[in-house]
Amino acid sequence: MNTTRQGAAVNARGIGVEGPRGWAFRAVDITAEPGTLIAVQGPSGSGRTCLLLALTGRMRITEGEATVAGLALPKRMGSVRSRTALAHVPGVADLEPALTVGEHLKEQALLGPRIQGSPLASLPWGKRHKEATRARVDAALAAARLDPAALPKGLRTTVRDLERIEALRLSVALGLMHGPQLLAVDDVDLKLADAERTEAWQLLRDLAREGLTVVAAGDGAPQDALIVRTARTDTAAARAAGPAQAAEAAEPTPTPVQDDAHTTEEEAADAFAEAGRA
Repeated sequence: MNTTRQGAAVNARGIGVEGPRGWAFRAVDITAEPGTLIAVQGPSGSGRTCLLLALTGRMRITEGEATVAGLALPKRMGSVRSRTALAHVPGVADLEPALTVGEHLKEQALLGPRIQGSPLASLPWGKRHKEATRARVDAALAAARLDPAALPKGLRTTVRDLERIEALRLSVALGLMHGPQLLAVDDVDLKLADAERTEAWQLLRDLAREGLTVVAAGDGAPQDALIVRTARTDTAAARAAGPAQAAEAAEPTPTPVQDDAHTTEEEAADAFAEAGRA
């Protein structure tokens, strides 16, 4: 198990995100050292997902001040994105039900940085590149506690055939693939049984203990987690109250910033050849 993870410190004062039709969240304060498990809690519509996206540089904060790994937001959003990762975020970091576990891992491997060293070593068909890719995949699976041998069809198991806790673990493994300093996980408790919810939080707690900073949204967090609460804004409250009030104040819809990803056909061919197409 990797015990040398480098986490990111998170500091925020009065941060908020406002979209064209109102506030997603506002007035959030966070002070967290590297290796902290930050649990974001709040009612539906209180901007939990938007907060995760903002702290990972994928949504622009519109008020307050924040730094992640010493990088100021929103000025250094691109740098923050390169040091953070998302897992289990609906509409942003979704798993494809028809793809297999192996295909997801291979696809994610394409998005990683090239191996440092000689130009030949960094080519997708180079031995060092293949060995490094395999090592990243194995380390991510081990850290997420996802054993392919325990799945119905191993790496050929499709996402639709995974248990919910297994799908969560796969999403976490994909997020860990390239060594982020901060991992953001949404809906940790979504449709999980009590025992599975405890298992999921224990996984995130262990990752934080290894040094990674984890920001996760959901209920049932362990007692030693740093709790950050979001509250529904007037916009969301009006929507919940009824159609008349909602007409006056609609839910905000800020637009997430997408990650830059560029791969070549050779990289794609190598990644699929590395572990074998499922």
